Amino acid sequence: MSMAAEERSARAPWALTAPALMLFVGVLLIPLAMTVMLSFHDWGQYKGIEPVFILKNWHEIATDPYYAEMFWRTFRIAILTTLLTALLGAPEAYILNRMSGRWKSFFLLVILGPLLISVVARTLGWALLFGGNNGLVNKLLMSLGAIRSPIPFMFTETGMVVALAHVMMPFMVLSVWAALQRLDPQIENAAMSLGASPATIIRRIIMPQIMPGVLSGAIIVFSLSASAFATPAIIGGRRLKVAATLAYDEFLNTLNWPLGAAVATLLLVALVLIVVGSNALIERRYAEVFR
Repeated sequence: MSMAAEERSARAPWALTAPALMLFVGVLLIPLAMTVMLSFHDWGQYKGIEPVFILKNWHEIATDPYYAEMFWRTFRIAILTTLLTALLGAPEAYILNRMSGRWKSFFLLVILGPLLISVVARTLGWALLFGGNNGLVNKLLMSLGAIRSPIPFMFTETGMVVALAHVMMPFMVLSVWAALQRLDPQIENAAMSLGASPATIIRRIIMPQIMPGVLSGAIIVFSLSASAFATPAIIGGRRLKVAATLAYDEFLNTLNWPLGAAVATLLLVALVLIVVGSNALIERRYAEVFR
């Protein structure tokens, strides 16, 4: 092969990946860099945005307890959502894995079906069911005399956790279900024939096998819940803000773009550090599973 042919073959991968790389840089890296730069600019109600390098926005976030409470609420809701999806999603995935072919396909479609529906539509469904005195479930329960006052759901952290868990559940189920594909059902039968109790089988055989899937799903659910906007905006409203809705308000309501950029950048950095650190710990702890 001539030198020219070798050079062409060496450049071919770069030529093939160049369009995708340019798209990645144009729609992701450049906007992120501009957002980070914007967070160091100044803003005034009458002067607007001033392109100067200043740490005022970061100092305000670091010293004002309002922002500390905002981020703590954001991560608290994300953690509770992750725990709820793990508690409900892992057994659901195990039951799905033990089903026969026909029923497994049907219920897999049931699990994946909500992903085809808008997050806004699914969240509004919860608002229609439990939205104060006019919520369908609240009206039914009060008419039956089961409750005297509406179940507090809207503008509460509990409502946000329940709605987010409903939205994120498919991601947890699919992660655990994928991990269960490595589990041989005959191992459970062998343990049972040797006298192991169901609790021992779950603790010694099933849990170690599905734990990487649970942890991988937890990373996905946590990151999506902490950065979610539509569900917290509908359920929490303006009374119960999280980091994503706070950044939205700073950008579009108060028009303080530099402060909104600082909030968004801090949320992104925190999530990247948490996800990368958690992923490294999981791969180190379960290195044999990921081989």
